[in-house]
Amino acid sequence: MKISALLHLGQNRLRRTIDRVGEFATVIGPEAVFTGAFQGKDNYVVHGRVEGRCDLDGTLFLGERGRWEGDITAANVVIAGEVRGDVTAREKLELAASARIRGNIKSPVIAMAEGAAFDGKVDMAQAPQLTRFSEKREPQGNSD
Repeated sequence: MKISALLHLGQNRLRRTIDRVGEFATVIGPEAVFTGAFQGKDNYVVHGRVEGRCDLDGTLFLGERGRWEGDITAANVVIAGEVRGDVTAREKLELAASARIRGNIKSPVIAMAEGAAFDGKVDMAQAPQLTRFSEKREPQGNSD
């Protein structure tokens, strides 16, 4: 599934992590509940609920209505929903304005939109790169 169709992105700006993902191999829908651990090399999008943990070599996108209970580890992580657990991104972590995290976050590069919230510690590489931004894109699902 093309990410532009999921997020109504319009033109491809290539600034954000999700702009560089061509397709997501796995989608967990808004009414789905997944329990357990999974790993893989593909890109994943979660709009439903996950109770478990993951270790992915690709990108994980947790949608605005997505809920995750457990630890997340992936190359790139984009959070727009709610996480109760630790989040580790080996390359880049992005938190949308709607992101809510109760747990620690770890990544060499973190981009956090105004309004994003987390309760925990931040662990960054020796040469950290923290970017704060105002969300200018239309929220997901508002294609009126």
